Amino acid sequence: MSDLWHRIAEKNTLDVSLREEIVATFGARGKKALAAIDAGKVKKYLDFFVVEGRTSEYVVDEDFCTCRDFLYRGRTCWHLLAVRIALGADLVNRFDGWYQDRWIKPD
Repeated sequence: MSDLWHRIAEKNTLDVSLREEIVATFGARGKKALAAIDAGKVKKYLDFFVVEGRTSEYVVDEDFCTCRDFLYRGRTCWHLLAVRIALGADLVNRFDGWYQDRWIKPD
């Protein structure tokens, strides 16, 4: 598995062979992760990574995600995969601000 992450980082892109390997390794979770990356839904704020899902945004921090799949099943979800893949391929949308500040309304 670590070989896959090294190849993504070395190529710094997601070519067809890497995409096929991601899907072969992770199945539907890999497909969802790639779709999120392609749609620009993996975001890096100063405090967290955020991945836009179909119904909500999910905070990803190291090996933790706020989605139900991760919280209830305790397994790697597609949001975590999307962040890891996007980081390796340098396909993260970066924001110069704090995610938590989005919820604070100015006076």
